[in-house]
Amino acid sequence: MKQVIFTVTNDIYTDQRINKMARTLHDMVFSILLVGVKRKDSLPFSPDYAKVKRIPLVFHEKFWFYAEYNLKLFFFLLFRKCDLLVANDLDTLLPVHLVSRIRRKPLVYDTHEYFTGSPEVASRPKIFRVWKRLENLLFPKQKTIITVNGSIAGLYEQEYSKKLHVVRNLPVYRRPDTDISRKSLGLPEEKKIILLQGSGINVDRGAEELLLSMLPHHGISNALLLIIGGGNVIDVLKQIVKEEGLEERVKFLPKMPYDKLLQYTAKADIGVSLDKDSSVNYRFSLPNKIFDYMVSGTPVLASDLPEVSAIIKKYNTGMIAQSHDPAHIAQCIKTMFEDETRLKQWRENCLKAARELCWEKEEPKVREIYKHFLK
Repeated sequence: MKQVIFTVTNDIYTDQRINKMARTLHDMVFSILLVGVKRKDSLPFSPDYAKVKRIPLVFHEKFWFYAEYNLKLFFFLLFRKCDLLVANDLDTLLPVHLVSRIRRKPLVYDTHEYFTGSPEVASRPKIFRVWKRLENLLFPKQKTIITVNGSIAGLYEQEYSKKLHVVRNLPVYRRPDTDISRKSLGLPEEKKIILLQGSGINVDRGAEELLLSMLPHHGISNALLLIIGGGNVIDVLKQIVKEEGLEERVKFLPKMPYDKLLQYTAKADIGVSLDKDSSVNYRFSLPNKIFDYMVSGTPVLASDLPEVSAIIKKYNTGMIAQSHDPAHIAQCIKTMFEDETRLKQWRENCLKAARELCWEKEEPKVREIYKHFLK
């Protein structure tokens, strides 16, 4: 059985793309090892389709995090049995590339975003130069490259004159769980629920403006903003809630298992995704939450980004916000709530779209890419 090692810089547990890829390759009769980072809050994780290795670190921030993890990852891979290496994103590519050359093992590079266009990188010139030089050095040497949508593939193809495979990060199709009640989830039954979910609720993703749209003078009544997940603005959001006295209007829940998360998603009236056009990476992003909302039958309010708005308009599954002004966001939410007939139609359209926008439709592309490594 061919041994495949996936590498990431996260904790693996909440990375749905990695886990779907791993399950698909397991079904193709690969043996899978997932390698990520061990953190203080890491939850137990022993999937039936893969083994898991979490590398403990001393440093968990900025340069030293990447330096320590990449060094430890290099030596781990150097002596670990494998037939194929899969590097996920630029921040794991260097050690994986070096090991693939030293050990003469094939490598697949799966870039989940336009890495050097992310705000955390693009807004910091010194950091940007380091990552861009690394990308310029390594990207042209890769033979098999996968990414998450056509826009990002186009950017890389134009820059490096290489053809990329596109595999969208769509959810496994499932019917919403109607047996779970709001009450059992600790949610109010009499209020409308506006949901923002994600493991990367970070800067420039519109969370602050969404929160401020809940201020009483914006006129959203009898509604709860539910924020589920983590990110670098969560503490800022909690501080705003405290300062503005929004405790009765906003509720926070931590990261949770995906199946549990979708129970909450299905009980929301609106799902929100408000990434800003503040960087190349965000401009062409296609957040997982968009598809999670749809598979749960939850209408979407999203910012006007090319990949996102194209999906929502094509399948008529919600509304596009034209700005990030809190008053405008509030007006969009009120407009969505005012027409119950249209809201119901959006719900039905979401469930119909989910039959097409699912992992089962993307999986044949994955099998086609990886089948050559079974020979």
